[in-house]
Amino acid sequence: MAHTDHQTMRRVLRREIAGTIGLLTDEHDFRAMRRYGSFTFEDHPTYLRQVEEILRTRAAQGSHTTVALFDPQEYADFCDEAGLDPDIQSSRTRFTAQLATTGPTIPYDGRPLADLVPALVDEAVRQATWEYASTLLTRLGACASCGEDIGRAAFTRASHLLVRILHTAQQGDRHLVCSVTGTPESLLSALHVEQDTDGAARFDEAEALEFTTVLALGLATQGPGGLVMRTSAPGAPDRIYGWRLRGEGLEPLTAGEVFDAYCTDIDSGDLISPESDVDYCVPPDLGDTGITPGHHH
Repeated sequence: MAHTDHQTMRRVLRREIAGTIGLLTDEHDFRAMRRYGSFTFEDHPTYLRQVEEILRTRAAQGSHTTVALFDPQEYADFCDEAGLDPDIQSSRTRFTAQLATTGPTIPYDGRPLADLVPALVDEAVRQATWEYASTLLTRLGACASCGEDIGRAAFTRASHLLVRILHTAQQGDRHLVCSVTGTPESLLSALHVEQDTDGAARFDEAEALEFTTVLALGLATQGPGGLVMRTSAPGAPDRIYGWRLRGEGLEPLTAGEVFDAYCTDIDSGDLISPESDVDYCVPPDLGDTGITPGHHH
């Protein structure tokens, strides 16, 4: 009797434990792991199918699973620093456990892996962008003339601008893209904001943090860059408008400039035909949070 109780309890506990699976999202990473004898998968498609079966089984049992991005190079470095043998299962488990807290992860929600993988890769890019932009912001230090922390001040200004942009936009869902090209690496960040029936804005906190950080970096370095927003509301044409980064603020683009930006292929410079049922507009006035005269860092 006691034995069955223990077994039942163990089964219940196993269900309650939230697990993390480290996923090798592409062929290249998969091949890198094949160099370890203890990694027994033959090919990437089979590996993905087996991972998907595990995820489905766990979900059917009521277990929560987080899918993390498993990077073989990071894994090798992790084993190196911790003095672990990379060719044993327990080392992979330890690395995956750490990924659960520090790495890019998304909860498994039943969708096919083919849909989950791009979402996980996006999450990884977003996290890397945020870390990179944050590092650069921190390195800017204090303003020589006023002692203010340049990065922190820029982040505050970027947050205000984002709030004003969302506040002045027409009703509906909004998709924002911010690009900053003056830093060593060009950065691109997107933020999707949905509108509830009661008019409240809903967005992903991590996405908003990364977006604000990239915008702040553009403002702080006063580098070339821009921000474009597309609003969609039922029964009305989509509206697209944008700003260029100018000084410590944003300068509205004319409808023509927005049209040019949207209807030019970035790689080739060729014209793309404009979408139908889209209005290219001059953005609403952001008030005094736009361009801030006064002292510049």
